[in-house]
Amino acid sequence: MANLSDILGSSFQGATGPQGATGPQGSPGASNIPQNAKTAAYTLQSSDVGKHISITTGGVTVPSGVFSVGDIVSIYNDSMSDQTITQGTSVTMYLAGTSTTGNRTLATYGLCSVLCVASNEFVIIGGGLT
Repeated sequence: MANLSDILGSSFQGATGPQGATGPQGSPGASNIPQNAKTAAYTLQSSDVGKHISITTGGVTVPSGVFSVGDIVSIYNDSMSDQTITQGTSVTMYLAGTSTTGNRTLATYGLCSVLCVASNEFVIIGGGLT
């Protein structure tokens, strides 16, 4: 006994059905990154998550035991001199895309982000970062 595809061929396709209902709109994402301006050496805190630190002098330290996986902080060098991003005690901070760890230098008007990827382990990436 022949089936329908034997009679009509394998390229037979029926009409397209009606479109289903549109799902609900998702909530909007963040529209800005709040600033935490600092004019002296600063150690990051859990309250800095999702913010950017604007530093003019003294550099920034990434401490241990403060952040959870997925936490991110951006750092902006708002000065005419390099700022040091210091890898705190018991912290491993990788330069993105490498196995290089340690303190980093953020150039004049440079911008970087520090992402916590494991307990006391971070990846740092940005423009003007060495």
